[in-house]
Amino acid sequence: MSSTPAGRDVEIVVIGAGQAGLSTAWALARQGFEPGSGFVVLDADDSPGGAWQHRWPSLTVGTTHRVHDLPGLPFEPEAESLRAAEVVPAYFAEYERRFDLPIQRPVRVRAVRRTDDDRFRVGTDSGDWTARAIVNATGTWTRPFVPRYPGQELFRGRQLHTVDYRGAAEFAGSSVVVVGGGASATQLLGEISTVADTTWVTRRPPVWREGPFDEDLGRQAVALVEEAVREGRRPGSVVGVTGLLTSTPYIRDALDRGVLERLPMFDRITEDGVVWDDGRSVRADVILWATGFRAAVTHLAPLHLRAPGGGIRMDGTHVAGEPRIHLVGYGPSASTIGANRAGQSAARQLRRLLRPAGDLPRTA
Repeated sequence: MSSTPAGRDVEIVVIGAGQAGLSTAWALARQGFEPGSGFVVLDADDSPGGAWQHRWPSLTVGTTHRVHDLPGLPFEPEAESLRAAEVVPAYFAEYERRFDLPIQRPVRVRAVRRTDDDRFRVGTDSGDWTARAIVNATGTWTRPFVPRYPGQELFRGRQLHTVDYRGAAEFAGSSVVVVGGGASATQLLGEISTVADTTWVTRRPPVWREGPFDEDLGRQAVALVEEAVREGRRPGSVVGVTGLLTSTPYIRDALDRGVLERLPMFDRITEDGVVWDDGRSVRADVILWATGFRAAVTHLAPLHLRAPGGGIRMDGTHVAGEPRIHLVGYGPSASTIGANRAGQSAARQLRRLLRPAGDLPRTA
């Protein structure tokens, strides 16, 4: 992509070029905003692919939750056995080329601030942009969450998060404690258990679901997360609502092998393992924290958007009371299909706000 200038004045700055950022960029162009002068997309990565390019090698197209098509270009991998970290970035790269999206990379956004003339200044490691509106689409991958437990700093083994996982082989012959109750935890636990002794611990008992993840269940999950963000609370995990599908091949295999026998969360960590207050203990060489992520929004801190509940109070895709600040891929839109819909919704709203009817040649 083209090199980044020292400064640029545009209508809209989109931060992030994953599924959320690309779908928003496509929608902005369709709404008549001129790529480059009307909007620009700033991406911190060196190459296309969003968070997908950083996923562990054993994650295949078939073991993802599903990669939904970006608007206007079908996602048609040749086989479900292909690595997601290769196939999805290639798809994103083709998408950027096909629609000639104005992506600037690598550009790392440091802070977004208000200007004296009611605009936003986006400060980056490659100079500043100013804009009338901001669409944040930075996802969560760059903000892995690891909870704190007594004795954590004393552990003599290895501690890592899902973002650091590269494959089960490196744990061969080890004793591994996997922490977390989500889909990634169960997938990595299943892999590691084939070469190592594993222990699975979660804060809450897992909710197993036999049937398929249908539209009704999806709507329930979205509704609960929407309620949280409307109230300014941190958006929770979708798995907390949907449960874990026993029909998923890697979960079915792990259940059949007796791997998914869960223990409650330990109370503290020692030099060589984890212990519970009731006297139980497990020796460990490795603790894998598959404990999720937080929204990557620290660069928005100067805008003071945080609510007392710890999250950002939302009204649809925009921050409540801030119609020129949209968060796409946040809360209920933190999925590939949700990001698509949210990006198009944000683009329509920004067109109505920034360019009243008739001011832009709209194509969608």
